[in-house]
Amino acid sequence: MSMHHILKMPRSRLMLGAAAVSLALTSAASAETLRWARVGDALTMDPHSQNEGPTHTLNHHIYETLVGRDVDGKLLPRLATEWGISEEDDSVWVFKIREGVTFHDGTAMTAEDVVFSLDRARTPPSGMAALHAAVEEVTAVDDTTVHVRMSGPAPLYVQNLTNTFIMSKAWAEANGVETAPNFAAGEEAYSVRNTNGTGPYKLVERDPEVRTVLEVFEGHWGDAPEVTEIIYTPISEAATRVAALLSGEVDVVQDVPVQDIARLEQTDGIKVVRGPENRNIFFSYDMTSEKLASSDAADNPFAKPEVREAMAMVIDREAIRQVVMRGESQPSAAPLPPFVNGWTEEMHAFPSPDVERAAELVAEAGYPDGFSVTLNCPNDRYLNDEAICQALVGMLSRINIKANLVAQTRSLHFPLIENWETDFYMLGWGVPTFDSQYIFDFLVHSRGGAYGAFNGSRYANPELDAKIESLATMTDLEARNAVIAEIWDQVMEDRVFLNVHNQVLAYAMRDDINLDVHPENQPRMTTVTFD
Repeated sequence: MSMHHILKMPRSRLMLGAAAVSLALTSAASAETLRWARVGDALTMDPHSQNEGPTHTLNHHIYETLVGRDVDGKLLPRLATEWGISEEDDSVWVFKIREGVTFHDGTAMTAEDVVFSLDRARTPPSGMAALHAAVEEVTAVDDTTVHVRMSGPAPLYVQNLTNTFIMSKAWAEANGVETAPNFAAGEEAYSVRNTNGTGPYKLVERDPEVRTVLEVFEGHWGDAPEVTEIIYTPISEAATRVAALLSGEVDVVQDVPVQDIARLEQTDGIKVVRGPENRNIFFSYDMTSEKLASSDAADNPFAKPEVREAMAMVIDREAIRQVVMRGESQPSAAPLPPFVNGWTEEMHAFPSPDVERAAELVAEAGYPDGFSVTLNCPNDRYLNDEAICQALVGMLSRINIKANLVAQTRSLHFPLIENWETDFYMLGWGVPTFDSQYIFDFLVHSRGGAYGAFNGSRYANPELDAKIESLATMTDLEARNAVIAEIWDQVMEDRVFLNVHNQVLAYAMRDDINLDVHPENQPRMTTVTFD
């Protein structure tokens, strides 16, 4: 299809992005190094291996996507300058690819690289596969035009592309990384530690969990950023992270401990920027196995609705907000943020804890003396993650559920969920598409093929699976929202998730640095300006 046909599409079916719009918002005033610290490192440098926030955040500086998302949630052009649904076939998305883009090795990016990257991202064991489950074929019409054929009309597909990075096909083939390495299996590959993107920065030093150095890519298509070098340092200990900022060893701390926000706001030379994050923190559990590997119960207590109800009754979200989070959270029973399509006030509401009734339910379910189980939690991923888990352990003990806490680094924690090696676990989930389908595809749909990569609960409902799959190609958005509501009704009734809260973000920095809180907690250092 010609460019003429695309431009003639109705405006409602085409989102235009002027080629002149740059995501690098400012021109370089002077060479500036920015020393950036957060609680954990990227798990891998491979752009498709793992669908995980901090991994995407670092990779966004090296690799680029077809479309991006601004701090206000609006889609922006990146490697695609225009996109829309074909007038000739409403099952086909058309992307016009930005011209004059080069990879860090100096080779030109073409539509073939986009085709290769989308195919790689949608092929398991890629962690991004569920986002592209409705894709049937990706083709390059010419050097600057890509067609993505869906299994049916898919009006929201472009929303799925904000974290799907474009790689060099030639580089991947030369280094034997045509498919994404399996992170959960611990698979090593050249792309795990080496990169070749089109982004505003290129990788010059990588010591995982210690230090990563990026320097500005002079051949980037956009305006030059004010930050010309990034030194990225993971610092897991909260006190050490704050001390590094106060001593001047780092310039920006992305994960400010909630207990230190007020003090930092009062500190000369430091400023704190706050905002809600597109992320929920929740617990889930093995709902289907006959017996739990880590429990002293003869069967699976989590398979019983009474036990799940009891756990929902005993969790005190307000106490966690006040004591653990120092007021810096938004308690909710809904496992999705309020600005995601599908959220309702009814899902959000939660009652006050009822310990007496919860204890009765555990006994009625067949556990008069309670039971024990291992609770797996990360200790370097979410704000006060281990402390939230410790609080839950205390709450559950009041109803004779003894949760034995195992807290460890997220590089060990996430594979437990992906490999079904945990009975009970914490997880946080953002929704970069701002639509419930993303949650359903990864967390609710039964595991298999592209679906259910983080469905550690083993929840399986064939009727819901069919409804979830139908969402990708529903063009009647009112009917689609009705199906989303039906799915949520069942998920909430079955208590697939024990939600705690929406996370609230705070970044702390030198007071001459300007950096907005990003709703995905994916700050772009290209947007930094200096006073």
